[in-house]
Amino acid sequence: MNIELHDISRVYGESRALHSLNLSIGESVRVLALIGPSGGGKSTLLRLLGGLEVPDTGEIRIGGKNLPKDEAGLLAHRRANGYVFQSFNLFPHLDASSNVALPLIKVHGRGESEARSLAQASLERFGLGAHARKFPAELSGGQQQRVALARAIVSKPKLLLLDEPTSALDPEMTSEVLEVVAELCRDGQEIILATHEMGFARAVADQIVFLDEGSISETGPPDQLFDRPTHEVVKRFLGKVMRW
Repeated sequence: MNIELHDISRVYGESRALHSLNLSIGESVRVLALIGPSGGGKSTLLRLLGGLEVPDTGEIRIGGKNLPKDEAGLLAHRRANGYVFQSFNLFPHLDASSNVALPLIKVHGRGESEARSLAQASLERFGLGAHARKFPAELSGGQQQRVALARAIVSKPKLLLLDEPTSALDPEMTSEVLEVVAELCRDGQEIILATHEMGFARAVADQIVFLDEGSISETGPPDQLFDRPTHEVVKRFLGKVMRW
């Protein structure tokens, strides 16, 4: 994955979302999980890494290159990656096939016939081939999030950024979506995942970053961070969320 953060800060008005982050993630890491309490900075960091926002201070390097801060450079970076957010962000007036095909046509310049074919293949990969002509309102929450995943990966992104993709789902639908994400992990897709699903993060991630109050409290491999955390904040958090 090869990601470096150098003194990254992000401020919204008088609220400092991220405080002077420094981090180095090596190429051997395929799946990076961001965990920690709500409001700790996970979503903000994910948006910075995806080029959806720019830091107020510091530099981000991905693949050995500084992440651009100009709009044209950021647009190229966004096009190279895929995104799935907490809400499904599907167009309600388009069916599942059109939701997946539209970015291929409008963003990546594919012809409509090719885009439709790729969209159908992506939907079938996630067990949604029979639902291609259904509109979002006709799909369950889990199915809508799988459509969002199909749309995110249809262009073969370098990085797939997932911002708590199961937070709006019930337990059964959560399991449904996590299995799809786990399959992507097994297939070698590079993923940065912000999540409250601790067991899932431990199972699929190569590296864990714990964020609290806009700072990185601790980082390390899953077994180390979950079994032998060194920072008191991490110990307290895991002691609460892993209790039951």
